[in-house]
Amino acid sequence: MTVKPLSAAAAAPASRQSGDAEAPHTMSAEHHRMANAIRALAMDAVERAKSGHPGLPMGVADIATVLFTRFLKFDVSDLHWPDRDRFVLSAGHGSMLIYALLHLLGDEKMTIEQIKRFRQLGSITAGHPEYGHTPGVETTTGPLGQGLGNSVGMAIAERHLAAEFGDVVDHRTYVLASDGDLMEGISQEAIALAGHLKLNRLIVLFDDNGISIDGPLSLSDSVDQVKRFEAAGWAASRIDGHDPVAIAAAIQKAQTSDRPTLIACRTTIGFGAPTKAGSEKAHGSPLGADEIAGARDMLGWTPPAFEIPADIRNLWRKAGKRGQEAHAGWKKRLASLDAAKRGEFERRMRGDIARDKLAGAVRAVKEQLAAAPKEIATRAASEFALETLVPAIPEMLGGSADLTGSNNTKTKGMKVLSAADYSGRFIHYGIREHGMASAMNGMALHGGIIPYSGTFLVFSDYCRPAIRLAALMGERVIHVMTHDSIGLGEDGPTHQPVEHLASLRAMPNVLVFRPCDAVETVECWQLALEANESPSVLALTRQNLPQLRLGLDSDNRCARGAYEIAAADGKAQVSIFASGSEVPLAMAARKLLAERDIAARVVSVPCFELFFAAPDDYRKLVIGTAPVRIGVEAAVRQGWDQIIGSDGLFVGMTGFGASAPYKDLYKHFGITPEKVAEAALSRLGKN
Repeated sequence: MTVKPLSAAAAAPASRQSGDAEAPHTMSAEHHRMANAIRALAMDAVERAKSGHPGLPMGVADIATVLFTRFLKFDVSDLHWPDRDRFVLSAGHGSMLIYALLHLLGDEKMTIEQIKRFRQLGSITAGHPEYGHTPGVETTTGPLGQGLGNSVGMAIAERHLAAEFGDVVDHRTYVLASDGDLMEGISQEAIALAGHLKLNRLIVLFDDNGISIDGPLSLSDSVDQVKRFEAAGWAASRIDGHDPVAIAAAIQKAQTSDRPTLIACRTTIGFGAPTKAGSEKAHGSPLGADEIAGARDMLGWTPPAFEIPADIRNLWRKAGKRGQEAHAGWKKRLASLDAAKRGEFERRMRGDIARDKLAGAVRAVKEQLAAAPKEIATRAASEFALETLVPAIPEMLGGSADLTGSNNTKTKGMKVLSAADYSGRFIHYGIREHGMASAMNGMALHGGIIPYSGTFLVFSDYCRPAIRLAALMGERVIHVMTHDSIGLGEDGPTHQPVEHLASLRAMPNVLVFRPCDAVETVECWQLALEANESPSVLALTRQNLPQLRLGLDSDNRCARGAYEIAAADGKAQVSIFASGSEVPLAMAARKLLAERDIAARVVSVPCFELFFAAPDDYRKLVIGTAPVRIGVEAAVRQGWDQIIGSDGLFVGMTGFGASAPYKDLYKHFGITPEKVAEAALSRLGKN
């Protein structure tokens, strides 16, 4: 391999943040050396760690240098500035790219010592970029395609907030994506949605290097990505990813597009490595000392490992400060807003929910339910609650994956967000559960929005990777998942979730709510909205349920995850624990047991996670001392033993469902008050 000669003019730090192309370097060598600083740090850090992916940072160094020195609007002294451009490294395996950039640009926390401790315990230079762990990282990436999906949500958030707050929201989202990102199925969902919504502030730079871990991309793929993106409504073009002039021209053109843009940048993976460049050998392992020595020679890079020449460091530090003027201008625009609007914008971007308004809305719903109890499905109870919550909490942005009428996530007054009007607060995501969940993560990461959406609980399988990342990042994202059990009936086992509650409960930092009636439903909504460091799942029924909580209860009884909803008449011999639609069954079983002079109590368990986090004395009080404990849920037992004990009884599912009316299914699978009572009597020796 030989190093490609650079063009006569290359990218230079611009005087403005708008991405103008009017200030080229007088010497292309300057760009060349700045890009090589990225390459050197990447290969040195990976070599010291004996682990990592040097090929991508080395291959895209020219693209990154042009983007960060000329176009990206940011201020290294305030990496959380709300109107910064977002840079998403969707190809998260190339994490040394963003770490090298942050160090070169002058981020105080990204010291050379952190670069040297790449992939080591306690460093901020993790194996893949982690949001919240590393300042300047916009989202946790690594699972391919997720960053691209997040970026669509960020672009939606920018347009939506701009429609409401004006020019204090005026930025772009840039993505560096790999072949792997574009091969993952989520990418099609993401680009189709972005094209449909004409998100022209979204620019994807595709590292088109033709190499995957197995070898040449041609082993497994022959898609023309430019045509594919064009078919989805994007502007798309191909350029030489090592030509700074071509890179700058393409980005400048993208900034004027009326559609989202893909720039396919033909690059050489591991650019500069004498024998491994252009092959899979530069992808996922250190280059080795001899190869690095050869790369230094080919690139003309003479400094020793981890050293950056002063003149190159100064050029990068200058680039890190070039956004200060734009930042100052933004502060003036923000200050010019009237006090109320400015305060509202700042509150939303901080992620502070107006708890007084939320509490007032919840109380209003409870008052209505106390005055006129409702026997309705909890999906309908959710819609009933949203009619009051959505107007009270303006940052709520809803949606559904083509199941709007089934999920009940769109209230009567909600306007649809569209390419013609981004001020709407409801998104028709289409049948794109994975893309929807990932986009919601992007909205939450952007700030200023609390996203929620709907699908069926069984389709949480499609959303799972994005839910997991929301949990890992601690983002407030709310998933309304209806048709939560065999109670959905005739659609049969393909649509009846049996293992999904257990699997979601197994995921750290996810709140899984399964309310038993309309009152619990609004209480669970309140808890989900207040949980600003966790995603939530609201598992809701298709079938109608009686309202068990009568009268006006000012306390949120769901807040500790479980509570006694019906006490025993006398000393309890049986404790029945249930969630959701099975709480009414438990109440009926309690009545049957009372007829046999067996004192039983019922505990509603709307949220395992909150219950397990409650104080020990409270948990002991709720679990009680009754000798017989029974769990009831139209799902598998897994997870229930923490409440009922390994010797506890369980009435639920042990396999998949069947197709029939739901009442027939409950009888067929033995999830009835009679079966619960029989189990208790048998354990007590009274059958």
